[in-house]
Amino acid sequence: MPGWLRRLLSNGTGRFGAAAVVLILLGAVVSVLWTPFDPMSADIRGRWAPPGWPHLLGTDGTGRDILSLLMAGARTTLFVAVGAGVVATLVGILLAALGSLTARWMRETVAVLVDILIAFPVLMIAMMISAVWGGSLWVVVFSVGIGFGVSIARVTRPELRRVRRSDFVLAGKASGLTACQNLVQHLLPNVAPVFIVQLSWSMAVAVLAEAGLSYLGFGASVSEASWGVLLADLQRYIGVHPLTVVWPGLAITITVLGLNLLGDALREATDPTLSHRAAETHVPEVVA
Repeated sequence: MPGWLRRLLSNGTGRFGAAAVVLILLGAVVSVLWTPFDPMSADIRGRWAPPGWPHLLGTDGTGRDILSLLMAGARTTLFVAVGAGVVATLVGILLAALGSLTARWMRETVAVLVDILIAFPVLMIAMMISAVWGGSLWVVVFSVGIGFGVSIARVTRPELRRVRRSDFVLAGKASGLTACQNLVQHLLPNVAPVFIVQLSWSMAVAVLAEAGLSYLGFGASVSEASWGVLLADLQRYIGVHPLTVVWPGLAITITVLGLNLLGDALREATDPTLSHRAAETHVPEVVA
């Protein structure tokens, strides 16, 4: 077992975060092949069924099985989280590299651009784009991904500038490595712990953004399975059937919490300085 994985599994928060993410991932994968019921099939005769057999989490006001809706909605959540993470990664690495490894005029231009873009809230940008282009999951993915790509660039840019002055980076440059080779082989691995935390945070906020935008009608359409759409449908009946609102809210909470905790645990597991510091501060038990 790799050392970083062993350190991750020995961390309580890491185990919880990994279990939460695996649970959501498993639900999304299984829902592609099977769900207890058709998640979008309405059955008026079975509306508002309480939790029990065969509807383990009950049904909504149209008779749709809530567990099946949650499983199908996990696909939407996973698509948005991974898509926004990929976009944020590409944008963050590009801006961070341009802002730390290029000529001075380019670094200053990127710094000003990042400071301008980071002043605009991501959700506001997504809502404005959705108002122009229409509500779509792709709009959520790209708007959230670009917004948090700028945040990733702002955090990792100083780290890249610090690492680029290290002896091993200078030695690689002297040995004939190009800027791209140095970036991939030396720079990115050394800023990976900081990058992982920012990436996990952006994916967690992407989940919240999708749920919030879908709740407001700017994300997934009503014909798509989404936790935000389900929450918007059920909250109108919270006074009569309060338990039904708990399930999509709980799914969103567990996913966001799991991504954040997993990111923090991965940073501790992959950052050698943190593991060395923990070993140095460990006080052995004195046996009398």
